[in-house]
Amino acid sequence: MDTIERKHAGISRRGFLGGTAGFSFAVVMGANGFVLLPEAQGSTAGQAIGAWVRIAADGRITIVTPAAEMGQGSMTGVPVALAEEMDVDWSTVTLEMAPADPRIYGYGTGRKSMGIYGSRAVMMYFDQMRLAGAQVRKVLLNAAATHWGVDAGSLTTEPNTVVHAASGRLLGYGEIASLASIPARMPAVTMDDLKPKTAFRLIGHPVPRADIPAKVDGTAQYSIDVQVPGMVYASTVHSPVQLATPLRWNEAEIRAMNGVSDIVKLDRGVAVVADTFEHVIAARDALNVEWGDDSAARGYDSETALFETYADMAKDPAQGSPVNRTGDAPAAFAGAAKVFRAEYRSDYGYHAQMEPLNAVARYDAAANTVEIWEGTQAPGSSRAAIASALGLGFDQVIHHQQYMGGAFGRRSAPDYTIEAALVSRATGKPVKMIWTREEDIAYGMFRPQTLQCVETALDTDGRVSAWRQCVIGDGGGLITSGIKIERYYGIPNLDLELRGASHGIRLKHWRAVAHPFNMFAIESMVDEMAAAEGQDPLAFRRERLALTPRAKDVFDRVEAMSRWGEKRPEGRALGLSVSERSGSLGAGVVEISLDRHSGKIRVHKVWVAVDGGIVVQPDMARANVESGVIYGLSSVLKERATIRDGAVEQSNFHDYEVLRMSEAPEEIHVDFLERDTRPTGLGEIGNPFVGGAVANAFHALTGKRLYHMPFTPERVLAALKA
Repeated sequence: MDTIERKHAGISRRGFLGGTAGFSFAVVMGANGFVLLPEAQGSTAGQAIGAWVRIAADGRITIVTPAAEMGQGSMTGVPVALAEEMDVDWSTVTLEMAPADPRIYGYGTGRKSMGIYGSRAVMMYFDQMRLAGAQVRKVLLNAAATHWGVDAGSLTTEPNTVVHAASGRLLGYGEIASLASIPARMPAVTMDDLKPKTAFRLIGHPVPRADIPAKVDGTAQYSIDVQVPGMVYASTVHSPVQLATPLRWNEAEIRAMNGVSDIVKLDRGVAVVADTFEHVIAARDALNVEWGDDSAARGYDSETALFETYADMAKDPAQGSPVNRTGDAPAAFAGAAKVFRAEYRSDYGYHAQMEPLNAVARYDAAANTVEIWEGTQAPGSSRAAIASALGLGFDQVIHHQQYMGGAFGRRSAPDYTIEAALVSRATGKPVKMIWTREEDIAYGMFRPQTLQCVETALDTDGRVSAWRQCVIGDGGGLITSGIKIERYYGIPNLDLELRGASHGIRLKHWRAVAHPFNMFAIESMVDEMAAAEGQDPLAFRRERLALTPRAKDVFDRVEAMSRWGEKRPEGRALGLSVSERSGSLGAGVVEISLDRHSGKIRVHKVWVAVDGGIVVQPDMARANVESGVIYGLSSVLKERATIRDGAVEQSNFHDYEVLRMSEAPEEIHVDFLERDTRPTGLGEIGNPFVGGAVANAFHALTGKRLYHMPFTPERVLAALKA
């Protein structure tokens, strides 16, 4: 690390320890739970070791935060739970990114993970952090009791201070750190030892985000900022037809170009290496690769698949595999008073993260190690994948986590980082690998396209008695998640199935995965039934769909927030949808208008009510929901990727359009229901409802239905003419 030129020369962990005279807790995870060890012992006592908290003699507290920071605030939100139970003055806290070692810093039982997926960082670490904080607090109480010669039960804490009320004595955490001895093991605590919600000082109360100042003044370091002495630049050219193998290229011509030092063949691409990124770009543009015909995507046409292949599959129930079968759907349909059928389509979606995909790698042949700088959602699994690709052990990969300029699921796959490591090994030089935007889209890992056939039944009482839904497309679980109807509607007979296809296109989790297009289909069908029955959509849900208690609460809240029953201005209409993701449940309403000449839908106002359990940081949570709404609107109104003859047709943001700031809603209102339950994921709950709500508002405004996401102007105009 001493040879690295950092844009931001902050206090390193090593430097902080060297300048601190206090004691350091090493709160480590052992076989029997958390253990407290001396710092030195904590760093050497086997693999299940790692420090969470350090207290300096001057009262400064360092908490190691395991949550990858991609703009959502989790690196701050996760350690708040530890600080709460430890009774910390947040203004004295310094946060430090955890090493990429899930054996120590991971969540869960069994094989631990540091992966931040589904916006579950706070949710997954909440109990673990609270217990760790409670154990540290108990150590502090015991140390103070020993020092004063009193019973620990007579002591309490105020922020950063142990209090003996009977004598009026106080001891700061820093003072205790300077005088106490460290126990060999942590005292036991259970969930019963944790604070009641009414005693929270930090949870539920906004604290400043640790990452914001550096992001505002420009000193925050992303992997694209990292500079390593002797570093060269690289970029990979992959086949336009995804996953084809490079055969040959104009090597002599490229090597003769200014600044070019190497050309490295990879399994699925050719990396050009040069002294500057400008020279890399010039070499990329001149590179002429002949590709093999071994790609499964060769000849694939996404629109033909969506409109012809999938349509044929929709007619053939024999191709389905069950996802959820409850009750007796065939019998319910046989006895139904009314049956509704519709098909819904959605296109491929690109992650569109702002920061280009990039990483820095330095392979050390003498030490047989590789050093990595990257921003990843999953530091542990990334490190393991890099080790596997290079034939190294896990501990031979030295990983430096960086900030991320957006991720949305894409940065949980380290394919570009592995390429950086392979090129570094091949060239013997430190390498910064940067994929251009065009490369990232052409070689993208997309949200799959789908066709969904939905069939519902009303019984003789008018209640929804059965629901069939087939999801057709590539990606398996990437297209079936989010059909959690039982979490909000009490439909007794369900028959949900997957009809899988395979196209050879790279696919990936995307923000809220399959929930957006599945909930678009579900909530559009609910609205269609309500309209056919001549009933208000909210009243229909209450009377015909047996709302679960949580669903009832969020619909009640959003009804009040949006003043659902009030008449809107001329040319405006409301649409409603439930939302579900990562254990959270919500309901959303949008108010739209329509330019009938251009076909452009404009969303003016959005209201979202969310049951997300205990909300640890309300301001951050609200910003996450708002972000999800914007992301959802962008995907619903604009974003689509298409593939012709195996190649992605879009190349950059001029033809893969995203929502502009001028197109954002004038108002977004977010309310959280007051709950005592543990937190659930909040970063994606703002997305799934958007498609259904906009489509339903469009019907309320025009009497027409939209069946294909995104609702591009061309599709809107076609719907108006239908």
